[in-house]
Amino acid sequence: MGSLYRSEEMASCQLFLQAEAAYACVSELGELGLVQFRDLNPDVNAFQRKFVNEVRRCEEMERKLRFLEKEIRKDEIPMLDTGDNPDAPAPREMIDLEATFEKLENEMKEVNANAEALKRNYLDLTELKHILRKTQTFFDEAMSDQGMTEESIVLLGEEAVKTSGQPLRLGFVAGVILRERIPPFERMLWRACRGNVFLRQTEILTPLEDPVTGDRVHKSVFIIFFQGDQLKSRVKKICEGFRATLYPCPETQAERREMSLGVTTRIEDLNTILSQTQDHRHRVLVAAAKDIKVWFIKVRKIKAVYHTLNMLNLDVTQKCLISECWCPIRDLEKIQMALRRGTERSGGSVPSILNRMETKEQPPTYNCTNKFTKVFQDIVDSYGVAGYREVNPAPFTIVSFPFLFSLMFGDAGHGTLMLLAAIAMVVFEKRILRQKSDNEIWNMFFDGRYIILLMGAFSLYAGLMYNDIFSKSINIFGSVWHPTSGEFSAEIIKTHKDLTLDPTNDTDYRGVPYPFGMDPAWQLSLNKIKWLNSFKMKISIIFGVGQMFFGVVLSLQNHRFFKDSISIFCEFLPQVIFLTCIFGYLIVLILHKWIAIDATDAGCAPSLLIGLINMFLLNYPEEPCSSRVPPGQKGLQSFLLILIILCVPWLLVLKPYILKRRYQATQQKSSSRLGTSTEDGKSAEDAIDGAIQDDSHGQYEEELNLLEIVVHQCIHTIEYCLGCISHTASYLRLWALSLAHAELSEVLWNMVFRVALKVDGYLGVISIYILFTPWACLTIAILLLMEALSAFLHTLRLHWIEFQSKFYKGDGYLFDPFSFDKIIESRADEV
Repeated sequence: MGSLYRSEEMASCQLFLQAEAAYACVSELGELGLVQFRDLNPDVNAFQRKFVNEVRRCEEMERKLRFLEKEIRKDEIPMLDTGDNPDAPAPREMIDLEATFEKLENEMKEVNANAEALKRNYLDLTELKHILRKTQTFFDEAMSDQGMTEESIVLLGEEAVKTSGQPLRLGFVAGVILRERIPPFERMLWRACRGNVFLRQTEILTPLEDPVTGDRVHKSVFIIFFQGDQLKSRVKKICEGFRATLYPCPETQAERREMSLGVTTRIEDLNTILSQTQDHRHRVLVAAAKDIKVWFIKVRKIKAVYHTLNMLNLDVTQKCLISECWCPIRDLEKIQMALRRGTERSGGSVPSILNRMETKEQPPTYNCTNKFTKVFQDIVDSYGVAGYREVNPAPFTIVSFPFLFSLMFGDAGHGTLMLLAAIAMVVFEKRILRQKSDNEIWNMFFDGRYIILLMGAFSLYAGLMYNDIFSKSINIFGSVWHPTSGEFSAEIIKTHKDLTLDPTNDTDYRGVPYPFGMDPAWQLSLNKIKWLNSFKMKISIIFGVGQMFFGVVLSLQNHRFFKDSISIFCEFLPQVIFLTCIFGYLIVLILHKWIAIDATDAGCAPSLLIGLINMFLLNYPEEPCSSRVPPGQKGLQSFLLILIILCVPWLLVLKPYILKRRYQATQQKSSSRLGTSTEDGKSAEDAIDGAIQDDSHGQYEEELNLLEIVVHQCIHTIEYCLGCISHTASYLRLWALSLAHAELSEVLWNMVFRVALKVDGYLGVISIYILFTPWACLTIAILLLMEALSAFLHTLRLHWIEFQSKFYKGDGYLFDPFSFDKIIESRADEV
C-alpha cells in the first residue's frame, strides 16, 4: 500500500541557486514535478518583483498565440497535436519566439485588413450590380409616357404639368437597405415627405456577406422618386438614419448598361484577388497550425519558470537565488540529479545546493496515485485532505465504496451493462484520450471509468446473491421448495390463485440452505418483499456496524503512529466498548436469531428492536418462549448497560483531567528549575523575572488550550455517542435503496415489457420488437443513470460521514508541486 496508506514523508528544504543557473534548474524541477516552492516574497507586489518584465513578455506571446489560434479555428484548420512535450526554451530563445510571433501576427493583421477592404469593396460592387439590374424595370415604367403622366399627376397634382403640357423631370436616389428595415423606412418616408415621394423596392434573393462579421444578411434594393432639392435632402437624411447605402445610378439606359459591364469586370477581378488573398491566408495558418501546440507549451513553460523565480529571494551579493520548498524524502536524490542537470545545461561552474531544514510547520500531504487509484483519492480529498501522515481512507474505499454501492444497486443485469460500459472505456481509453472531448458530462464519466468498473462488477455479484436479473430470478441450482404432488395437484393449482407451502413440512421444504444467493422460489411468493426487507435490513446493520468498527480501529492506528497514548486510553477504548456493547450485541442477537431459530420456532422469535429498547429501560418481561432465549440475558444486558453508561464520562472527563495533571507537573518542574537557578549568583534575578513573564504568558496560553480541549471533548463525546445510533440508522439506506431499485425494475418489466410477452403468435413478435426499445430506454435512463447516481451519492455520504468521521480529521493540505505537466493540463482544461 506504501504511500497510499499514509502520505509520503516530506522534507522542508532550502535551495541555493546561482543566478545564471537558476532558470535551467527551475525548469528541470518543473519537468520532474516533485518540488513545491514557498513564496518568500508574500508582501511584495506582483509588479515589483524581479522577473515581472519576463512574465509580461510571456503574456504578450500568449496573447499573440491566442490570436493565431482564433484565426485557425475560424478557418476550421486542424491543429496538429503530436503529443510532443518540448523542454522549456532557454531565455535567449525568447527573442526568436517573440520575433516569430510578431511577424505572424502582423502578417495576419495585414491580410485580415486587406481581405476586409476587398470584401467591403466587393460588397459595394455587388450591391451596385443588383441596383443596376433591379432598377431597370423601375426606369422602364417611369420613362414610359403614359405611366409617367399618370404618376406625375398622382404625385404632384396640377403643378406636375407646365404650361406647354410637357411633364416635369423627377429626381431620384437608389440604394440598398436591410430587408427587415423596409416597413419602418417606408412609413418614415411617407410621413416626413407628406406623401410627395414615390418608393419602389425589391428583394435581393441571394444573401450578402458582411465584411466585418462574416454573417449572411438579406437586403433589398430601393429607388425613390422626388421633386426638388428640399425633398432630396430630406430623403438622404432618412436613408442615412436607417443606415441605407446610396449608390450613383445613371439616368439613361446606355450609361447604366456601360456601368453594369464595368462593375461586372471589377467584380471578376476582385474575386481573383480575394481568392489569392484567402489562399495566402490559408497557407500561413496551415503552417502556424503545425507548430502552435508546441509554441503554447514552450511559452507556458517559460512563464511558469519566471513566475516561480519571482517567489525566490536574492542574497546580498545579488548572485544567488534562495528558495524554500517541500519535497518527498524518497525523491531527494532525483531532485539532486535534476539540479545537477540544470547546472550543466546552463554552463555554470558552481553547483546548486539543497539543504534540509528543521521546521515546526505542518508539511503538505502527498499520496502517490495512478490512473486507477486517483478517482478514489479524489473522493476522499473532496471531503477533506488527510493530515500529514494520517491514515488515508482511499485504499479501503477502493473496496468498500463499490461494495456498499452494490448493496443498493444489486441487479445482475444492470450491473452487467454498467460493467460492459466501463470495460469499453478502459479498453479504448487511449483512443478516447486522443480525441480530447469537450463534453463535461462525458469527461466526468470517463474519469471515473475504474470506479464504474468496480461498481458494475460488485453489482453483478450482489445481483447474483439477490438472484435478481432485470427483476427476474434464474434457476441454476433448482429450488429447496418442492410442493407435494398429492397435496397440490394440477386441478388445485388451476383453481386456486394463492397456495401456501409449509416450511415445517419436510416434503415441501428440504430444510437446507440454498447453495448460492436466494432461492428462485421467492420470486413467485406473495411475501417476497416482507422476507427480503427483513433480510436486507439485518445485513445493512451488520455491514454498517462493521464499517464503523473498522473506522474506530483505524483511529487506533493513528494514535499509535503519533504516539498518543492518552487518546488510546481515553478515546479508543471507551469508543470500542460503547459501540460493541450496543450494536455488537445487536449483531450477536441477529446471528443467533438466524442460526438458532428455524421455521418451527418462528412464533417464538424475539423482536430485536423491542429487546434493545427493553435493555435500556431495564425492562425484562417474561418471554412466552423462554426456552429459545439464551440463559443469562438479564445479567448480561445489565452488565452491558453499566459499561455503556461508564463510557460517557470516560470519554468526557478523563482526557482533560490527565492533560491538566500533566500541565501542573510541568509547572512544578519549571518552578523547581527556577529555584535552582537562584543559587547560582546575582545574574539569576534577571533570568527569574524573564522566566516568570514567559511562564505567566505560557500559562495563560495553556489555560486557553485546556479550555479548548474541554469544549472539544464535550463536542466529540456527544457527537460520537449520538452518532453511533444515528449512523447505524443511516446504514438502513442500503436496504431502502435496494428495495426501491428492485421495485422500480419490476414495475418497468410488468408495465412495459411483460405486455409484449403476453401476446401470442406473430403479433407477439411484433409487440416485443416495438416495446423492447421503450423498456430499454427507460431502464437505461431511470435505473442505470438516475438510480445509479442516487446510489452513488448515498454511498458517498456513508463514507464521508459514517465511516471517515470515526478516525479521519481531514485538516491537511495537498502537496502542490511545481509541475509543467500539471500546468499544461490545467490550461488545456480551461480552453
